[in-house]
Amino acid sequence: MTDGTDLSVSALATQLRVDSIRCSTAAGSGHPTSSLSAADLMAVLLANHLRYDWAAPDLPTNDHLVFSKGHATPLLYAMFRAAGAISEEELVTTYRRFGSRLQGHPTPLLPWVDVATGSLGQGLPCAVGIALAGKFLEKLPYHVWVLCGDSEMAEGSMWEAFDKASYYGLANLTVIVDVNRLGQRGPTELEWDLDAYRRRVEGFGCRALLVGGHDAEAIDAAVTECRADAEHVCVLLARTVKGSGVKELEDAEGWHGRTLPAEFAERAIAALGGAAPITVTPPRPPPPPPPSEVARTGTIGLPRYERGALVATRRAFGDTLKALAARPEVVVLDGEVANSTYTDEFAAACPERFFEMFISEQQLIAAAVGLAARGYRPFASTFAAFVSRAADFIRMAAISGVGICINGSHAGVEIGADGPSQMGLEDLALMQAIQGSTVLYPSDATSAAALTSAMADLDGISYLRTTRGAYPVLYGSDEAFPIGEAKVLRSSLHDDVCLVGAGVTVHQCLDAANDLAQEGISARVIDAYSVKPIGTSALLDACEATGGRLVVAEDHHPEGGLGAAVALAISGREASSRIAHLAVRAMPMSGTNAELLDFTKISASHIEAAAHALVGRS
Repeated sequence: MTDGTDLSVSALATQLRVDSIRCSTAAGSGHPTSSLSAADLMAVLLANHLRYDWAAPDLPTNDHLVFSKGHATPLLYAMFRAAGAISEEELVTTYRRFGSRLQGHPTPLLPWVDVATGSLGQGLPCAVGIALAGKFLEKLPYHVWVLCGDSEMAEGSMWEAFDKASYYGLANLTVIVDVNRLGQRGPTELEWDLDAYRRRVEGFGCRALLVGGHDAEAIDAAVTECRADAEHVCVLLARTVKGSGVKELEDAEGWHGRTLPAEFAERAIAALGGAAPITVTPPRPPPPPPPSEVARTGTIGLPRYERGALVATRRAFGDTLKALAARPEVVVLDGEVANSTYTDEFAAACPERFFEMFISEQQLIAAAVGLAARGYRPFASTFAAFVSRAADFIRMAAISGVGICINGSHAGVEIGADGPSQMGLEDLALMQAIQGSTVLYPSDATSAAALTSAMADLDGISYLRTTRGAYPVLYGSDEAFPIGEAKVLRSSLHDDVCLVGAGVTVHQCLDAANDLAQEGISARVIDAYSVKPIGTSALLDACEATGGRLVVAEDHHPEGGLGAAVALAISGREASSRIAHLAVRAMPMSGTNAELLDFTKISASHIEAAAHALVGRS
């Protein structure tokens, strides 16, 4: 630390407390007491252990600090100020203000923040992804430090993270748990029972160290030991006091998420010794290695399929991932269904960039986010039904601004006899609601291959919905599938109705169109392979050609799926009132593919009947 005097870590901790109070009181909102409890822990880390060049946040060898207890931003931003990364003025006058980068919970708008946190139970799982990148892919000596709250230790995602961190031997990851006993509405589940935390941590294969969270010397020794341990994930369990440093707040209930009133804040700051202009010179990271000459692959040779061949889109997804292994930034994660999602093809071709997350879908997405934060392009794959387990992680991934690709396989009632628990029928609604997402639903192997390849270059969160069954290949191998467009598979100069499908229902629409043609009804067929953004131009042309008679059929619940996307695309037109929307409205059951498509009224015969009703012929 430098300011012309020999200052102790305790002086830095005091400043972190003072600045936490100052910025939150000025903002009129925030979590100062949660920040005060961890001030000593972070002062030791910042002054003695966090190897970071604050002027070069992209330096490959910088350590990483993740605030899993993301509400403690007064403390995090006070650390940034002490490191000279932000000014005192920015901290005190802009915190939590509209337009400020110092938001209520941290986001990568700040270059020193890797991932967005604040939804508890997410920072540590994402940090596992960063540590995976450091150990297995980048092979760099950086360390990943995570500050966790004791309340979030009740989240199952935390234990998924401990488990996978231990499984992969992430000794480059240290978890610091601020055990301050108090949550939002009162005591936490285990309060100060550090032995219970220790048993749980050790039960997941990690090494636990217990320490007094306000004893700077003990903290320093423990953190030193954590970094030196080359074999274990270390978890520092620190007994702290919420509101530490302000006697009236210490271990006092009812202060979570409350700021100190101005007069109270002035007294507390004065008692702490007032504001001091302390600047920290942290340990320097090692110099980065010389840039490696990574061979950049040109055009990827996508798999090719013969028209009419029966191929499942999930297999085409796996075939394409194998081809994408030629791109060094592509990594693949799976939730123990690799032999069904066909990610095992990538695992066989490129095992060093394949990570098995087992049955832990939250960690699956979180690890993808952490890997993406390190510049990789992760593909995370599981069954569509289980994507919903990670909904909050996907939502937060959008806030992190990362590019990740998600595959939801075995979607809809199409899967057949496994029954409703395995039928993803909500995934399109979930993924369309994600900010900036792209949602794709190929109908055949050719489109699945092209769209999988396209996902590797898309911004934000992209989702590919694939099906279990094998269906005829509809397109030639050189067909292009631009995002935001649709394919017109069948049309004439005088179409009476338009049938709109995606995925499995495209084939049902084609069958229905064939039957309708024998009855003298001309049906246009649209393959809406891009659900978001949807092919608006093709839909509007169809409305114009058919007088607005559209039948939309989807293997999804009626809310938020393809029908909703179509209705939005043509909203404001009189034609929008002519839509017949076929979707899975009844609770499905076990059965064959054909039985279930018919039972849920999305089969060719029901599409044909809906077309008859719109055209006015019986």
